[in-house]
Amino acid sequence: MPKLKTKRGAAKRFSKTGSGKFKRKKAYRSHILSSKDRKRKRRLRKPGFADKTNHKSLQRQMPYA
Repeated sequence: MPKLKTKRGAAKRFSKTGSGKFKRKKAYRSHILSSKDRKRKRRLRKPGFADKTNHKSLQRQMPYA
């Protein structure tokens, strides 16, 4: 059985936690920050988690994560 390749795009965007969830960065934090209030920007700093419905797909893209 050959080794499986990791999808590098997915590996850069997601990481696996100890409990098996996939951690991701939240969107809408890259530009036009002056129009977003402080509270919203602070909440966007914290990581989000990929939905359970995407778990199988992510596992296939990152077999060694």
